Amino acid sequence: MNVMEREARYAAHNYNPLPVVLARGEGAYLWDIEGRRYIDMMSAYSAVSHGHAHPRILAALDAQARRLAVPSRAFYNDRLALFLEKLCQVTGLDKALPMNTGAEAVETAIKAARRWGYWVKGIPADKAEIIVAAGNFHGRTSTIVGFSSEAEYRDGFGPFAPGFVEVPFGDLMAMAAAITPDTAAVMVEPIQGEGGIIVPPKGWLAGVRKLCDRHNVMLIVDEVQTGLGRTGAWFAFQHENIRPDGLILGKALGGGVLPVSALVGTEELMSVFTPGSHGSTFGGNPLAASVGLVALRVMEDENLVERCRVLGEHMMARLKAMDLPAIKAVRGIGLLAGIEIDPAYGSARLVCERLIEAGVLSKETHETVIRLAPPLVIAKEDLDSALDRIAEVIADLAPPEDYPHRHRVRAEHFQAA
Repeated sequence: MNVMEREARYAAHNYNPLPVVLARGEGAYLWDIEGRRYIDMMSAYSAVSHGHAHPRILAALDAQARRLAVPSRAFYNDRLALFLEKLCQVTGLDKALPMNTGAEAVETAIKAARRWGYWVKGIPADKAEIIVAAGNFHGRTSTIVGFSSEAEYRDGFGPFAPGFVEVPFGDLMAMAAAITPDTAAVMVEPIQGEGGIIVPPKGWLAGVRKLCDRHNVMLIVDEVQTGLGRTGAWFAFQHENIRPDGLILGKALGGGVLPVSALVGTEELMSVFTPGSHGSTFGGNPLAASVGLVALRVMEDENLVERCRVLGEHMMARLKAMDLPAIKAVRGIGLLAGIEIDPAYGSARLVCERLIEAGVLSKETHETVIRLAPPLVIAKEDLDSALDRIAEVIADLAPPEDYPHRHRVRAEHFQAA
């Protein structure tokens, strides 16, 4: 059996990978097992924003692993406080609670919001509600998929936890109408990544902040995908000059080598946690803390936020200039973009498969959208090369009956290791 056959034989079929077997990565490049090089235009859903195998992050990982990796939070360790201090400094918030995965950080935020609602706001027991947005993607746990509007995420996994109210994303009037005395929090993504790179109307998030202030409601912003420079600011909420009560981080926080996440919040929100009320054996371990600390320092030292802003403006200008009949829309900000493909010309999956042949790796979402989120360290010439190839592949699309006549494999784009 080859690698793909073996995985199909032994792995649960909860993924449908694109047909490429990767073996190595460096910076904005990936290589397959045959030595062919690709430009990474996905960076593991922003988890590899610093690029693959960043030398400073690998050095921190190696050095800390040799000293102390996982003693559990039953004891203090000499790395965690430094990491959390830095995290609070860059977010402008007061306290942080470290976890491992993004979904765990979301679950932490839900617990914090509910307990704040009962202990501080005075909501009657078991009546607290959290308002979420239609089209959201906050993770895969049974609680989280229960308030997803995607049937595929929910099918067969009920019964689901109550206490969540869904409103249309970007609709401030609907948000206002949904708030009641039992509303503890609003939890939203500033940009919906998995939902298709959906950018809300300008001023929407600032409007949500005002609603929360008016009604004594916590505003929790999920920036697992958009945080740490991805949109050309440290955090997407900064584009609207607001401060959330809670901020959910993950993915890029682990520097592309470890799962690291956190809920960062105000003193008022975070003070509801007491010893024994929440925890994780691996959350906040010194290995993760060392990697997270260096990941934050690399962002600063390499000026990756400003780099993303400049390259992002360039990428969005080029994408919007692609006057191709197969493109229905282009959305995004910074180095986070979605190209919506007209279904009459084919699926986004087809485009991504053909991009593999052109030496570019990306992934579709919602069947019609190609998401682009390259590492923030990508060179401008590599970004332009990838955009050239993307334009070629999309231009080569035609209505289904013409596909056999239009498809061309561009093997010249590959480079050997």
